[in-house]
Amino acid sequence: MNTTKINSNGVKIIAHRGLSGIERENTCPAFVAAGNRSYFGIETDVHVTKDGKFVIIHDDTTDRVTLGKENVNVEKNDYSKVEGIILPDLDKTTDRKDIRIPLLSEYIKICKKYEKICVLELKNHFKESDIEKLIDEIRALEYLDNVIFISFDFENCVNVRKLLPENDVQFLTSNEITKNLIENLVANKLNLDIYYKHLNAKNVELLHSKGIKVNCWTCDNKEGAEKLVSYGVDFITSNILE
Repeated sequence: MNTTKINSNGVKIIAHRGLSGIERENTCPAFVAAGNRSYFGIETDVHVTKDGKFVIIHDDTTDRVTLGKENVNVEKNDYSKVEGIILPDLDKTTDRKDIRIPLLSEYIKICKKYEKICVLELKNHFKESDIEKLIDEIRALEYLDNVIFISFDFENCVNVRKLLPENDVQFLTSNEITKNLIENLVANKLNLDIYYKHLNAKNVELLHSKGIKVNCWTCDNKEGAEKLVSYGVDFITSNILE
């Protein structure tokens, strides 16, 4: 099994939750698989446990990724409740003991080793103190300059921007582009990460005219991705396209 190659024409391709079309999403094997390929960046999701550890998982609970065998709410429990969970491989077997819920530091170290940009989604609302702690942790790993921060929570984006004037910060949305959205992005010096079906050549040109970079999620269709390339988007996030 391998990725589907596209003619990206310089558009930066982001591996969604690691190379999740081939390995279990948001695990070290998925990050390594992306690291060994031509991706510009590796996207992932981070939550804060009850005892302040930054863990990599998309959902609030472990139910889906464990196929119903464990149902731990990661933000309402200590890290000790999730660190020993073995996740099933894509074939549903649990023979591989390396498929686990990683810590943020593991993800950052893999991206650093393979010289990939981190595209880090802050899930749910983060307290400002937790954002500061997260930034300090990445800074200690000497990789902060290589992180793009994304979030559906606009306040998260604003708080990251206040702390990091130079990093790329992208507001995630599943909604269509509006005048109000553009004004808020410009006012807060944010870029955009939007559901790809909301984009067309005209609105990409409009966003660029306002100085807004355009990322889009999550396109796994070769023809659709090459249409996005023709629009001039800056990034495409995908589970399997490369």
